[in-house]
Amino acid sequence: MTKLYIAGPMSGLPEFNYPAFHAADAQLRAAGYETLNPATNGEKDSWEDYMRAGIAQVIQADGIAFLPGSHGSRGARVELNLAGVLGMEVKPLDEWLS
Repeated sequence: MTKLYIAGPMSGLPEFNYPAFHAADAQLRAAGYETLNPATNGEKDSWEDYMRAGIAQVIQADGIAFLPGSHGSRGARVELNLAGVLGMEVKPLDEWLS
């Protein structure tokens, strides 16, 4: 089973954009993927702590499903860049679902 990390913007968005992450998680699971959802990592003290938790998930993934607005997010750009360097398949959420 392909394991996908969900990348997307969080900082400065209502509810840290968690509803979009959870919706993507449900859609990907329904499509047969295993997911790594950073919106389930719990509360952290700093942006850096959130990133450490997210990066730990990225390196466990086979690919990245990214949400709209990811390229405008500093954290998501770090995650997408790391995935590219590691040779992972990186596609928008919709492409994983089609």
